[in-house]
Amino acid sequence: MLEAVWIAFAFTLGFLVHRMGLPNLIGYLAAGFAISAVAPALNLPEENGEILDHIAHLGVLLLLFTVGLKLRLRNLVRPEVIGGGLLHFTVSCLVLAPAFYLFMDISPYTAGMLAVALAFSSTVLAAKVLDSKRELRAFHGRVAIGILIVQDLIALVVMAFANGETPSWWALLIFALPLLRPVFYRLLDMSGHDELLMLLGLLLALAVGGQGFESVGLSSELGALAFGALLANHPRATELSNSLWSVKELFLVGFFLQIGMEGLPDADMLIFAAIMTLVLPLKGLLFFVLLLAFKLRARSAFLTGLSLSNYSEFGLIVASVALPEWLVPIAITLAFSFVLSAPLNHIAHPLYEKLANRLQKLERDSWHPDEQPISLGDAEVVVMGMGRTGAAAYERLQKQGYKLIALDSDPGKVDKHRKAGRNILFADAEDQAFWQGLDMTQIKAVVLSMSDSEAKIISAKKLRSNGFEGYIVSHSLYEDEANRIDAAGANRTYLTMNEAGTSLAEHICQYMQTGRAEH
Repeated sequence: MLEAVWIAFAFTLGFLVHRMGLPNLIGYLAAGFAISAVAPALNLPEENGEILDHIAHLGVLLLLFTVGLKLRLRNLVRPEVIGGGLLHFTVSCLVLAPAFYLFMDISPYTAGMLAVALAFSSTVLAAKVLDSKRELRAFHGRVAIGILIVQDLIALVVMAFANGETPSWWALLIFALPLLRPVFYRLLDMSGHDELLMLLGLLLALAVGGQGFESVGLSSELGALAFGALLANHPRATELSNSLWSVKELFLVGFFLQIGMEGLPDADMLIFAAIMTLVLPLKGLLFFVLLLAFKLRARSAFLTGLSLSNYSEFGLIVASVALPEWLVPIAITLAFSFVLSAPLNHIAHPLYEKLANRLQKLERDSWHPDEQPISLGDAEVVVMGMGRTGAAAYERLQKQGYKLIALDSDPGKVDKHRKAGRNILFADAEDQAFWQGLDMTQIKAVVLSMSDSEAKIISAKKLRSNGFEGYIVSHSLYEDEANRIDAAGANRTYLTMNEAGTSLAEHICQYMQTGRAEH
């Protein structure tokens, strides 16, 4: 009975917010509160809440594992990540704790722990939003995830302090995990492309990583993230992540339902949540200011700060350990922050476009090394985005003798293609600063092969608004997206699956006409 209620409410409200152009997760949060409201009337058994707790926990572990699969730890040990994360946490606690103590009738300890619980940003929401836009490996995505990892480590220390427990000596064995990387690599190589690959991911994320870390007194969330990061450099890491996508998404529905089902708030709880939601922009502003101080451009600081402008599920975990009486108010605050943050992140790039002229005036004179301006040299064709489609286009054009340059915002891809001898530069075509002063006079054609349709639309508009009159070609899986890209300025947007079918047919036609297969 309860499972049917979960599915019905989750689908109905998820569908409604989807039709409104909002992220589905807001509907799942609303479904949780709706289930809480009707639970007495439906006489739902309370013990089944443990099932949802377990499903939600599995969803978080799988999400963190897939985030780990896309991490490059060498990119996280940077001043803006460690310094930005620690400074933001410190300033937030120093401001919030005295405010709670002065304006609320609570003890200094409660004020301090409440400030800590609300100082973190949501790993689940930020990772999900960045992953959905395929920006986990973009510069601002790497900075955001890095800061979240710093916060998660702080949260682990806080929970250990609040519990009065410390990890066992066996926890020191985690430092030997890199020695086992060849074993896990070999398992990944031998697991094929079907259900065995998915089962290996579940085994590493939930059993070996999650349960293994928990058994030695460490966080299961940290374990899932660590095992994902352990496999991040394997060539099949992306395939493993994709194989877990549907399972992860299903379990995460349980996580968002669980937040809403923590209980219905009273008036005081709603007032507290509303006030903290009004304070939320200051959280993002603090991130923005700190990241500018670490020499990031306004765009990267803005997108990173916006993705971190929410409260964290770790706040609920801290509350369950140290402030059980505050669990429902923090859950409502978290839900409100998701409702505000998710739609804003959905329009993050267009929003920055409107504010760019004002925000860029706040940049420091010296820029971060990852964001230096670039020159396109003597290239005549630009390939933007070097995934499988972009790399295939590059190879074909190179064989035809054209002068090429490729751009990609994923440093990992840039390094890989450079080692393969391709002319590629790190750049984010969605960054307005990239287009300023860019000389396109030698460029005759542009291939838009980024994975995100919004990036293609912005790039096409920027190219045309900057006076580029050459040929722009793109691709898309969906006809409505193709029409939007064409309307933005592309000469032609091909439907990927249609072109694949046409290409296969061309091979058959050639064979039928000549009797020889083309190699």
